Amino acid sequence: METIPADVDPFRDKALPELDAVRSGEELDWEGIAEYLRRKLPSEIDTSGSFRVLQFPNGSANLTYMIAFGTRELGLRRPPFGSLAPGAHDMRREYKVLSTLWRQFELAPRAYVFCDDHAVAGADFLVMERCRGEVVRGVIPPTMRRHANVGKRIGFALVDAMARFHRVGPGGSRLEDLGRPEGFVLRQLQGWKKRWDLVADARYTAPMTVIFDELVATLPSPQRVSLVHNDLKLDNCMFDPDNPDRVVAIFDWDMTTLGDPLIDLGTLLNYWPDPEDDSSIVGLANPGMERMGLSSRREVVARYGELSGIDVSHADWYAAFARWKTATVVQQLHHRWAVGDSTDERMATVAEGIGRLIAGAEMFLTANKGS
Repeated sequence: METIPADVDPFRDKALPELDAVRSGEELDWEGIAEYLRRKLPSEIDTSGSFRVLQFPNGSANLTYMIAFGTRELGLRRPPFGSLAPGAHDMRREYKVLSTLWRQFELAPRAYVFCDDHAVAGADFLVMERCRGEVVRGVIPPTMRRHANVGKRIGFALVDAMARFHRVGPGGSRLEDLGRPEGFVLRQLQGWKKRWDLVADARYTAPMTVIFDELVATLPSPQRVSLVHNDLKLDNCMFDPDNPDRVVAIFDWDMTTLGDPLIDLGTLLNYWPDPEDDSSIVGLANPGMERMGLSSRREVVARYGELSGIDVSHADWYAAFARWKTATVVQQLHHRWAVGDSTDERMATVAEGIGRLIAGAEMFLTANKGS
């Protein structure tokens, strides 16, 4: 599988392919799945054509495939193979969200089928509509390079979409029972600490614990309850190639819940490169993002605060939490590879960035003290 090289020109280099052959070791019982879906998909979806499969290869956790009956293309998602962290990769939750949210929020793809019969695909899975547009990673797709200020425009389009999403009433989308908002952020902290402890690298346990203690001690009071995506970042969005001011879809809804919307802002800031960043604290932004003309993190925070009406003076706390959490996610991904649960060779070296993630979390906590 191709990867983006570290030294990237986002306006000249080749973008990663969005579809590829299924990775070795990640094949499923396609004949059984096709037979099952022909029985379960809504009647308005024509399943009479020949069945074919490709994989969306660029994600790092859940497995996502493009399946097609003739010319009708759909998306299929299931958890990765092997042992999973408690509560992670929740396809039932994602189906619950996407089977209803599309009626209230047009950027949520519509889910059609959920299956918890593991005899079909080896795990829970869902099938959803195939969306059309461009996903931006470290390279601006060729279809979008003609637009002036394209980097700044796609960045602000994402911030605007996030603010609109946070105004969706959970009652109107029948998701009012999706989570327990009271104590949400503290439970997030405690839950991710337990996940770190399950896969910990002893070299980093001491600083990870210090950061955890500081996050708990300086926990902000929530201002509002809303739906929270929990993994909102640039490459979980799809853009209109003819209009970089427009997001056409948002993906990866398996961690969606009810809670503090600033968690999503912190996640976005965590993956957002800034011109002032020192190389020692750079996070996991796709190489090339730092050169595509995105706005600064300060501009992102100001725009979200203006659109949402939420006090964003402690945005750095939420960014620190997200950076610390990402260190745990990265260690989980590497651990899955190390014990043989993943065949994705990218995960062999992914944990090499944990030291930078820790330094970044410390930087954000220091900035929060001054806010």
